[in-house]
Amino acid sequence: MTERMNLGSLAREAYRGMAFLDHFVAASPLPSSLVHLINLRASQINGCVYCVDMHSADAKKEGESDARLHAVAVWREAPFFTERERAALAFTEAATRLSTDDVTDAVWNEAAAHFGEEEMAALVVAVAAINAWNRIGVSTRMTPESYQP
Repeated sequence: MTERMNLGSLAREAYRGMAFLDHFVAASPLPSSLVHLINLRASQINGCVYCVDMHSADAKKEGESDARLHAVAVWREAPFFTERERAALAFTEAATRLSTDDVTDAVWNEAAAHFGEEEMAALVVAVAAINAWNRIGVSTRMTPESYQP
């Protein structure tokens, strides 16, 4: 599989806008360890190899365990996640799979029970941002930075 284009060079302003969303999320009250889990789970669902590679590597650099990284895909069955993380992962799945489900009141209320209003706003933006990045990565077939042919 080869990359179709370098969107960063062809649509610089759009890429800068996406980077601004990332900056917002990084400066939000959400811990980076949670943002990595959110980004990894959405990227798995969306099949974005570039983002799965990048976010798992970034999480690992920040001290995330292999066990937790491997278990993100099966987080509901895994004992490694807190109730707060589970609420964020459930929200991530619901907001990512809008075509098959919805962010139900139950999913929203469970997340809201673990996150304050400002954190919920950041959670909504974090999930929206990674889904947009996934669509860029998948449609342009971005090659993972760790790939060495």
